[in-house]
Amino acid sequence: MDTSVDGTDAVADRVDSAAGRPSSAADRPDSGTEGGTDRADSAVVRDALGVGIAVGLSGFAFGVTSAGSGLTVLQTCALSLLVFTGASQFALVGALAGGGSPFTAAAGAFFLGVRNAFYGLRLSQLLALPRAVRPFAAHWVIDETTAVSLAQRGRRGARIGFTVTGLSLYTLWNLTTLLGTVGAEAIGDTDAWGLDAAGPAVFLALLAPMVRSAQERAVAAVAVLLGLGLLPVLPAGVPVLMAALAVPIVLYGAGLRAQRTTGGQGR
Repeated sequence: MDTSVDGTDAVADRVDSAAGRPSSAADRPDSGTEGGTDRADSAVVRDALGVGIAVGLSGFAFGVTSAGSGLTVLQTCALSLLVFTGASQFALVGALAGGGSPFTAAAGAFFLGVRNAFYGLRLSQLLALPRAVRPFAAHWVIDETTAVSLAQRGRRGARIGFTVTGLSLYTLWNLTTLLGTVGAEAIGDTDAWGLDAAGPAVFLALLAPMVRSAQERAVAAVAVLLGLGLLPVLPAGVPVLMAALAVPIVLYGAGLRAQRTTGGQGR
């Protein structure tokens, strides 16, 4: 449940540093004139709607996949309404379809969803929403809303991007989930269509441009090796959890290299 948006903080910071502009999205001023502001707002709305519609349509694939894994229409729709984080939803129903226990399936989905908490830390500073609104806005803190918000050049644009992306994506995702669940019988064998791969594929489309440093690439590579290598020997859902070990493994390796470098310089 993600699509590629190229406006992350790191990219924006490098561009702004070269131009002598403030580096933080929250510190960048909005357009100075009313006409410029209107044009900027229209561009934000257009981009946000594009992301919301493109990703929201993949809810159909989730509905079909969920129905194929044995979940009822009510259970499937409840997942989209209450959980609303596509990668975690696909991980849950995929593990169940593969014969995994509900516990391991839920655990894998939970760990995938933890990333949204870190998004929230960044967005809380950027958006600075009123306290009464924050509990409701937290439900829309996902990959897409975060990417669109961070792509904007001011707090006003970030708020518009977050709201439009969240509203359009939440509405369309839940609608297409219902349609996919109801229409699953007409489609037939979901494995033949490969719809279960739609969620992970869209998720990787957003993740790939954000993996820039050598250390980040190493973590991604080790996670893939762990997940694929353990897939034949562990129950469904568990390889996803084990892939999280890529982070300490890479950090440990980086620490060893740093010690060797320091030791070599000391001799």
